[in-house]
Amino acid sequence: MKKAISFALCAAMATSLFAGCGNSSSTSGSDNVDTSGELTWRIGGIGPITGSAAQYGQGVQNAIQLAVDEINADGGINGYQISFNFQDDEADPQKSVNAYNTLKDWGMQILEGTVTSGACAAVSAETYNDRIFQLTPSASSTSVTEGNDNTFQICFSDPNQGTVSADYIVENNLGTKIGVIYDSSDPYSSGVYQNFATEAQAQGLEIVAAEAFTADSNKDFTTQLQKCKDAGADLLFLPFYYTEGSIVLTQANQMGYAPTMFGVDGFDGLLDVENFDVSLAEGVYLLTPFAADAEDEATQAFVKAYDEKFGGTPNQFAADAYDGVYILKEAIEAANLTPEASNEEICDALIAQIQQVSYNGLTGENMTWNDAGEVSKAPKAVIIKDGGYVSAE
Repeated sequence: MKKAISFALCAAMATSLFAGCGNSSSTSGSDNVDTSGELTWRIGGIGPITGSAAQYGQGVQNAIQLAVDEINADGGINGYQISFNFQDDEADPQKSVNAYNTLKDWGMQILEGTVTSGACAAVSAETYNDRIFQLTPSASSTSVTEGNDNTFQICFSDPNQGTVSADYIVENNLGTKIGVIYDSSDPYSSGVYQNFATEAQAQGLEIVAAEAFTADSNKDFTTQLQKCKDAGADLLFLPFYYTEGSIVLTQANQMGYAPTMFGVDGFDGLLDVENFDVSLAEGVYLLTPFAADAEDEATQAFVKAYDEKFGGTPNQFAADAYDGVYILKEAIEAANLTPEASNEEICDALIAQIQQVSYNGLTGENMTWNDAGEVSKAPKAVIIKDGGYVSAE
C-alpha cells in the first residue's frame, strides 16, 4: 500500500527560521553530532553556486535550507534535528566529486544533489559504492540513475522531457518544420534531443535541421541559426541551459530570424541573465514542473516564504529541491529510521520506502518513483509574457 503524503507549508514555520540549522561550511568529522553535542541528521547538498549555472545551485541551496529550517522548527525528523551542508561544484564533474568527498568527511548520511547531470553522474558512482542514498532535484540524464539503485530523481528524466515536448508542439500546432540546436558535449542536452527526435518522427514532425555545439563553442550560434533559417524552420527546439539560451535569442534577433522558440526546464533562469534584453524572450515556451505564478495556496506560500528569506522568486529547481527535503522526511519517518543507523542501513531503507511513496508537492501531484529512480509527474507548459513566466494552459 502506498503511503499518501500530504503537502503543507506553514507560514508560521517559514518565519521562524533557525540560523544554526544549516550552513555551507559545517564542522568536519565522521560522526553526526552537532556542536551542541546533539545527534542530528546530516544532509549534504552539491551544486553550482558560482559559474554559469549558479542560479540553479543557489536556488537549490536556498530551498533546501528553507525546508530544513521549517522542519527543525517543527521538531525535526523522528525527533532529531537536521544539519545541512552545501558545497559548490561549479557544475564541473571533478569538482563535484571533490565536494562529495568533503561532505563524506563531514559525516554526510544522505545527499540531495547534485544539480546538473554531468556532475551528478560522476557523483552517483561514488554514492553507489559508498551506499549513501542520493536524491537529485534536477539532474535529468538517465546516466545519473542507470546502474545506481540508490539514486532517485525529483525532476523529469530526459526521455520524458523530450517526448512530452514533441507531443506538446504537435497538440498545440506550434510548428511544422523544426530546427534543433543542442549541446552534444552535455548528456542533459543530447539526451533530451535524442528522445525529442524519436517522438517528433513518430508524431510526423519534420526536423529540417539539427545543429550541435559543444561547451567549448557556446558563444557564437550564428552558423547553427543560419542553417535552421535556410532550412525553413518555423520552430526552434532548444534543449540546453539559460545562459546559452540568452545568446541564441540575442543572435537570432540580430539576424532578423523570429521562429517560435521552445526551451526546456534548463531555460528557467533566462529572465535573470545579466545584461540580457528580456524583451527578446517574449513568447518563448518551456515545459516545467513548477510555475511561481500558480494560484494554489502551497505555491503562493512557498514563493512568499522564499522571497522573505532570500529575496527574489524561486525557480523550478528550488521547488524541486524543497519538495525533496519533505520527501526525505516522510520516507525516513515511514521507515522509522534514526541517525544512529549506518549509511548503508539508511540507504537500503530509503530505496525501499521511496518506491511506496505517493507525494503531493509543489512540483506535482501523486508523484511516484519506480525502481529505476524515475519520477512520474505531469509537466506544466509555461510561456514568457511581459517579462514573466505565465501558464500556457
